[in-house]
Amino acid sequence: MNPARFEAAIRRFDAENSRDPTSETVNGAPQPRELVYAQWLTDWVLKLCPDASEELRLAARCQHLCRWVIPRHSYPMTRPGYLKWRADLKQFHAERSGEILRELGYPGSAVARVQELNLKKNFPNDPEGRVLEDALCLVFLEHQLADLAAKTADDKVITALQKSWKKMTPRAQEEALKLAYGAREKALIEQALKPV
Repeated sequence: MNPARFEAAIRRFDAENSRDPTSETVNGAPQPRELVYAQWLTDWVLKLCPDASEELRLAARCQHLCRWVIPRHSYPMTRPGYLKWRADLKQFHAERSGEILRELGYPGSAVARVQELNLKKNFPNDPEGRVLEDALCLVFLEHQLADLAAKTADDKVITALQKSWKKMTPRAQEEALKLAYGAREKALIEQALKPV
């Protein structure tokens, strides 16, 4: 690991994400949403895997790099439209992160590894891919579930929770059950996890 190069990459990713015009209120102050998201994701990756590789740390920091550039409304508001948007976003994040890492002198093998993680290749067989997916699910549960539940029908939220739960490792599920939820979110999680 080249600490100076790693720090430069984190700074570049954060600088890119700090241009997000959408804000997230953190501790009472608005901050660029994707900048905050990247920090949350990094925090969860390091909590789940304190000795995470450099590539995994980089992938966490650039997973949603410049996401606002391709807005959801630029695709048809249908299920196929949503899936195409998600696929195109993944490709965009991987390409943009690769450009930055190459500019900073990262070898091709490291760039390819970060992009593999961004693109979720070999999931669920890749252990680092599992850590990243666990972290993504935990960010959703900790920071985004309440907003989703406030504007979405219960059955759709329950389906989203069940899908997330299936992707998570037992360790991440354990962490998820320790999180503080509002009464409504807690009830929805209980419904989602009820044995059929």
